[in-house]
Amino acid sequence: MNLSGPFIRRPVATILLTIGVALAGIFAFFVLPVSPLPQVDFPTISVSANLSGASPETMASSVATPLERRLGTISGVNEMTSQSSTGSSRVTLQFDLNRKIDGAAREVQAAINAARADLPATLRSNPTYRKMNPSDAPVIILALTSNTKTPGQIYDAVSNIVAQRIAQVTGVGDVEIGGGSLPAVRISANPFLLNQYGVAMEDVRAAIQSANANRPKGALEGNGQRYQIYTTGAGRKAADYAGLVVAWRGGAPIRLSDVAQVTDSVADTRTLGLFNGKPAIIVLITAQPGANIIQTVDSVRDALPELRAQLPSDITVDVASDRTNSIRVARDRGHPADLHRPGHRGGQCFPAQRPRHLHPGGGDHRLAAGDVRGHVPAGLLAE
Repeated sequence: MNLSGPFIRRPVATILLTIGVALAGIFAFFVLPVSPLPQVDFPTISVSANLSGASPETMASSVATPLERRLGTISGVNEMTSQSSTGSSRVTLQFDLNRKIDGAAREVQAAINAARADLPATLRSNPTYRKMNPSDAPVIILALTSNTKTPGQIYDAVSNIVAQRIAQVTGVGDVEIGGGSLPAVRISANPFLLNQYGVAMEDVRAAIQSANANRPKGALEGNGQRYQIYTTGAGRKAADYAGLVVAWRGGAPIRLSDVAQVTDSVADTRTLGLFNGKPAIIVLITAQPGANIIQTVDSVRDALPELRAQLPSDITVDVASDRTNSIRVARDRGHPADLHRPGHRGGQCFPAQRPRHLHPGGGDHRLAAGDVRGHVPAGLLAE
């Protein structure tokens, strides 16, 4: 049977079929997802553990080493690296390319459970793991600043309003907040005053713990009536703790403000974000796997006016970095080879473009190592 025979006998149908296939291909080309890297599921898993107050040496010896010992028994591990800092450790596992990431994740979880007996008892929560992909760089970065509010107040507004709203945008996979932490009350006890009043640190700790306890208070019943007992909840500001009675001496109360300095601060004072030289909260937005990052960024930008209306008027929202700038330029200039469209085998794959700046003008300036500190990824810093 001649395969080309039916097409030769029906030239008009052949021409119409060819035109239809060509039009379908042209239409499909413009709706393909656009991404700087192909959609490849690299078998890489990161395991992280946190222990507040522990030094890097303690984290490396008592947390990272037991994890490495258990994780090293997993088959197919090509490379294992660990990094320990104050209060946290991270172990990164890279598997063979033919290894299924889901199966590897199950073995990683089993190794974490087996290592729990070797980890410190003060480790409140089990280590967690996360599937990683080198192409998961932020597609857009927002910076929130204010001339009147503190970074803690900005962070509180971002975590309650901005992060939740942006996470609902179509195409957004993850929203990470850096450059600050939630508001908190910091209490600095004065050992000389404690000794003068004869108050032990355990008395201060117990008083603060009892003031923050959220327990049932009970009820009073009598004469056919029932009264529920309520007390003031845990304080949120320094003024709520300053008058807390920590002990009684000679029939007189010793208040927390008598033996300690109580101030309004943040949970982590060693985290700082800067934008144009001003303290800022940085919001890192990552796209979902396979999503069109241009449409995702456009959707995030469309949501910014709504966010600005919900935030306090003295908080400014700026686009610090937009990863799609280079893609848009290449697209407008008509160089499709600069883009990679998943499923298009002839396309050329280029390395991922890391965000290079935190400047609203869209410049191409890298940050100095002292410009951004805290939870901002190291890829944003100059090497």
